[in-house]
Amino acid sequence: MSGRRDQYDAHPPMRTEPTLGDLDRLEAPRAPAPDGLPRVAVEARRPHGRASSSARPRARRGWLVPVLLLLVIALLAALWINQNRLRGMVPRTDFNTLLTQAQQALQDGRLDGQDGSSARELFQAAAALEPDNDRARDGLRQVGQAMLSRADASLQAGNLSQAAQQATVARELLGGGSDIDRLDHAISSARAGQVHAVDLVDQAQQAFAAGKLAGPDGAGALYRRVLQADPDNAVARHGLDQVGYALAVDARQALDAKDNAKADASIEQLAALQPNNGALPALRALQAQTRKQDNSALAAELKAGQDALRAGRIAGSGDDTALAHFQAALKLDPDNAQAHAGLGNVAQALTVQASAAIDAGDNLQAEKLLDQAAQLAPKSADLAATRARLGSAAASAVSDGGKTAPAADASSESPMPQAVLTPQQSAAVAQLVQRAEQATSHGDIMMPPGDSAYDLYRSALAIDGNNEASVRGLQALPDKVRQQFEQALAAGKLAQASDMLANLAELAPGDAAQGALGSRLAGAWLDQAEQQLGRGDRIGASQSLLRARKLAPASPRVQDLDARLQGGG
Repeated sequence: MSGRRDQYDAHPPMRTEPTLGDLDRLEAPRAPAPDGLPRVAVEARRPHGRASSSARPRARRGWLVPVLLLLVIALLAALWINQNRLRGMVPRTDFNTLLTQAQQALQDGRLDGQDGSSARELFQAAAALEPDNDRARDGLRQVGQAMLSRADASLQAGNLSQAAQQATVARELLGGGSDIDRLDHAISSARAGQVHAVDLVDQAQQAFAAGKLAGPDGAGALYRRVLQADPDNAVARHGLDQVGYALAVDARQALDAKDNAKADASIEQLAALQPNNGALPALRALQAQTRKQDNSALAAELKAGQDALRAGRIAGSGDDTALAHFQAALKLDPDNAQAHAGLGNVAQALTVQASAAIDAGDNLQAEKLLDQAAQLAPKSADLAATRARLGSAAASAVSDGGKTAPAADASSESPMPQAVLTPQQSAAVAQLVQRAEQATSHGDIMMPPGDSAYDLYRSALAIDGNNEASVRGLQALPDKVRQQFEQALAAGKLAQASDMLANLAELAPGDAAQGALGSRLAGAWLDQAEQQLGRGDRIGASQSLLRARKLAPASPRVQDLDARLQGGG
């Protein structure tokens, strides 16, 4: 029996209680309920011991932890192995600043120079800090490539000297290469095409016949130009030998006549034209012997001049005055710095004596002393101020009826009578002083004529010899010149520094500081000569050595470099 009752059964149906069904079969496919009621889906209760569905993904992701741990270990190992490279990646302010400045200079086209702001100098400074840095090395390579491009442009423009110089810089930076070799060959070919050998030989022969041996238009230089374009030109080579022989004869005759300046010039010209001339060793030996003898006599004259200064024998008749001894020293060595300084001391002493004569009312004696000082140091600042004071005193004496009050007591501090200026004169003096101060601030100390600070202050003193602002400004000019000297020397502008030293000797003759400044400048010239000799530029080295010898003739470095030039080292 099925247990179900038929609806037609006589007995009434019994009440059926609702049930939830078999909970264990909830996952089975749905089927119609036997009792005809709608089926209800009920989630089965899970035992406490079974893991939930959210726990199963976490279990599947459990492998990530060891993988991440392995990655961390590998990263730490890589950092340890590459710690040196990573340390190099740490920013350095000074190094990065140099690279930034170098890149900017490269972009601005400032490729090479001597003032420390060019791309080449800045990249080299960066490379000195970190020799293995790729950015610094690549920067130098870029500078070399840019200089190579410039050399090509200069060659196309026909500027062969500039092209050759730029090609040399490119070779130094790039270390050579086919492009540079091609450029050098093109420059040589262009030079050969520009040189008219026949015309140059004719000019050289005419210069030689006229006795014009040295200089850019001399026979020696002309023959060298021919040989640079055509090294096998026999006529030019023979002509250069003739020039060398003539210079050697001139040098020997000058040494015999005790004309050291001419002998030195001839020997240096011969060494520049023909470094291997056979007459040079004997001439150098005779030159050294003559210098040694003259140095003894020179030292004696310098000492006697200083002794005369201390004894008050400044100038006058006789040969035992400071002026006479220093002039005798200059005959032995016209470029001797100590002798020139001694003459400056003489001029300074004469100026002091003239100032004392003005105080004493003896304007005639003051004028005489100032004239003597002007022959030795015509641009002395103290001399200019004292002469202006003398002019003012003379004008006051004329306005006083031509009477000059004698100064019975030289220690009297009574002020000098002063001429009264008109309003126009006062305005002119004020304007001149203002212009002089502006020229001083711009560095125009001695040049240009008429608009320099020196000339403007003197113009103001010509109107008012007692103008204190003009006197102070004029006497402060030597300090301004010293500042310009220091700036030029620091920038490697040795020719400009030499000009400043000469200006200082004119403005402040006898200044004790000039000796030290001259020694420093001589050392800089010697450094440049060493570099030129190292590059094979014997002519430039000889010229730099000559400038150094004028400043420091007794320097051991001068003697050493001279010996190296003589020996071809």
